[in-house]
Amino acid sequence: MSNDPTMAPLRTKDITKPTAFSIAPDATTRSALATELDITSVRKLRFEGEIAPEGPTDLRLTATLGATVVQPCVVTLEPVTTRIDESVSRLFSTEIPEIPEGDEVEMPEDDTVEPLPDEIDLSAIMSEALALALPAWPRAEGVDPIDISVTEPGKTAMTDDDAKPFAGLKALRDKLDDPDQEG
Repeated sequence: MSNDPTMAPLRTKDITKPTAFSIAPDATTRSALATELDITSVRKLRFEGEIAPEGPTDLRLTATLGATVVQPCVVTLEPVTTRIDESVSRLFSTEIPEIPEGDEVEMPEDDTVEPLPDEIDLSAIMSEALALALPAWPRAEGVDPIDISVTEPGKTAMTDDDAKPFAGLKALRDKLDDPDQEG
C-alpha cells in the first residue's frame, strides 16, 4: 500500500494477487491537478482501493475517490465548494472488441472495460475519475438559473417556453382565438 502521489505505474504482469493502494496527493500535486482541470482548487483528494486478478488474464480495479473541490459559480463566479465521493471500477481485459474508427462511433455498453495495458497508472485513473465527477454547472447556494436570450436585432428572442414541444400549437391556438391578430 502506497501513499505516494507520484506512485509509479504498476506493471500488470506483476499483479498476481489483490494489491491495495492509497493515493493522497500533496498540496503541490493537487494545485497542478486543479490547473489541469481548470477549476479553482482541489482542497482534499484521496483515491484508494485495490487491483486484483479476474479470471486467467484480466485485472479489476475497484476504488473510491474522495475529494473536495472549489469551482467558480457559473452565474456569479463566487467560489462553490463541492464534496465528491465516487466509486470507481475498471476491468482491464485482454478480450476487447475492436473499436471502430470514424467520425461517429457507438459507445460500448460497458464503459468500465479497457484494454489490458502493460502498466496501470493509478494517478491518471484518479485524475480521470475526478474530471468525470466534477459538477458541470456549479452554482452558488441560492442562485437560480438565469435566462439568456440572443437574437437578431429587431426580432423577438426565443424563450424557454417557445422551445417546448407544444409552444407552436399554443401560438397557433392564440392566433385562431384572436381574429384581429395578423397572421
